[in-house]
Amino acid sequence: MVRPIVADLRRRFDVSAAETGHQDLYRRTEVSIALVSGDHGHVREVLDHCERVLTGRPEVEVLAVRRRTLDSDDLD
Repeated sequence: MVRPIVADLRRRFDVSAAETGHQDLYRRTEVSIALVSGDHGHVREVLDHCERVLTGRPEVEVLAVRRRTLDSDDLD
């Protein structure tokens, strides 16, 4: 059930998306989404759209959302 969701996110929003955790738990998973942009506003907008797509799916219950933004200053 997770593979089509991840593929849909990749296709619709041109993001990197993957199942990254809880694979050993029944009916639970963690999906991570990443993208690179020179504009923080664009990143927020795309992640908001991805979150809406996930929460809008009747077979999915989103338990938590965590966002972490890295800036070029964080790479030193």
